[in-house]
Amino acid sequence: MQLAPVDSVESISPEQFRVKYYDAKQPLVITGLAKQWPCYHKWNWDYFISAVGDKEVGVYNNIKSDAYTPINTADAYMKFGEYLRQVKNGPLELRIFLFNLFQHAPELVSDFSWPENLMKGFVKKYPMLFVGGEGSITHMHFDIDMSHILHTQFMGKKKVLLFPYEEQHKLYRKPWEVLSLANFAKYQEQFDYNNFPAAKLAKGFELVLDHGDTLFMPAGYWHHMEYLESGFAMSLRAMQSTLGGKLNGVWNLFGMRSIDTLMKKTAPEWWYRQKKEKIYTLANRELELAKK
Repeated sequence: MQLAPVDSVESISPEQFRVKYYDAKQPLVITGLAKQWPCYHKWNWDYFISAVGDKEVGVYNNIKSDAYTPINTADAYMKFGEYLRQVKNGPLELRIFLFNLFQHAPELVSDFSWPENLMKGFVKKYPMLFVGGEGSITHMHFDIDMSHILHTQFMGKKKVLLFPYEEQHKLYRKPWEVLSLANFAKYQEQFDYNNFPAAKLAKGFELVLDHGDTLFMPAGYWHHMEYLESGFAMSLRAMQSTLGGKLNGVWNLFGMRSIDTLMKKTAPEWWYRQKKEKIYTLANRELELAKK
């Protein structure tokens, strides 16, 4: 993999952000944005346990999905407060995915503000919380709704790999899914280049998010995240400004995902074989192009 650092700024003008990052589809870390919000100082484990600790949440382990697994299927369910207490006590390879905390505690929305000076189209019903214990992993994927994301890290540190959407075949994207067939866990020490050689060609970015850092991920960006320390993050999602971008997200949500789920239920092994054959055909094409 050919990895570069992500630009980082304390603050940025809307004009610079639009030209250099939003329109150019380039990621950016803004270190000062969240420091203006009350949540920067207020949010911690005990605060959330008190606010919504009695709510049941789906938790996800580090095992990658297989031929039978529909997208976003939880591995277990538990009380949010119980989960957070386990996270506080030490390493825990469980994470929470797309938890709409604010639906259960709407007063928490007043703890931050929507940065509409940077971009429009925020989906204000769905600010999402992501929580992970030390050692938990979010496997390589892109967000199915193809929204732009402002992802702010709180507590702890998290390592992030980013790749533009166009690198999908070098990353061994599963057809009809938003996931990679390859396992990027601990990629620096043990990535399997023997079985996934095209990944050597993938051009992307590497960074570590710390408390208060906000990452701008342009629509469709692939990302893999490893929790170096227990922590949580909030994602604010903004729909693309173009009609084509919006329709692409709608298709992924209601067309692509429905077809894939149906096929996994009715003919999982055949469906998996068909996908795997196409994955390697497209990846080998990238390898051949690189030789020319």
